[in-house]
Amino acid sequence: MKLIVLLTFSIISSTVFSQTETKNASINWMSMQAALDSSAVKGNKKKIFIDAYTDWCGWCKKMDKSTFMDSTVIAYMNKHYFSVKFDAECQDTIIYKGQEFLNSKPGAVVKKGRKPYHVFAAALLDGQLSYPSYVIMDENQNRLAIYKGFMKTDPFLTVIKYFGLNQHQQYTQYLFNEFNKQQGVEKAK
Repeated sequence: MKLIVLLTFSIISSTVFSQTETKNASINWMSMQAALDSSAVKGNKKKIFIDAYTDWCGWCKKMDKSTFMDSTVIAYMNKHYFSVKFDAECQDTIIYKGQEFLNSKPGAVVKKGRKPYHVFAAALLDGQLSYPSYVIMDENQNRLAIYKGFMKTDPFLTVIKYFGLNQHQQYTQYLFNEFNKQQGVEKAK
């Protein structure tokens, strides 16, 4: 009887501990420069996920309180990505591929509550500064994709797994093969 009680207690306490651990877990966010520096280290190859946000963005805050709090999202992001919270209006100096990026007008306020944008954010987002926006970079710091707007957990997981599992490379190879087939057909006619 004591053995059954002991086993039951250990199962319950390990379940409660793992649920508490998951609830307290979070994405290992880092600065933009730290992610760029970390990904440049040999043998430390992960993709970079960038959450471009602003402090006035309501949908950014909703993303933080929902999708980015999901335990599956947290575990996947921490395993496969250097994750960056990048304030698109920050004053930080970013060095990317030997080029220095600064805020467009340090210290100025353009609209009530809004500050000038960071030039690196504009470069990452092709000048389309809407928030939240997400940028995925490969292991060599090349941009793979841009996604915009609030994303629920399941669609977000689909996106990060698509790139995390390198399915984008398989799709690119498929398109390349199809193009070559079409070129071959055209040449035979």
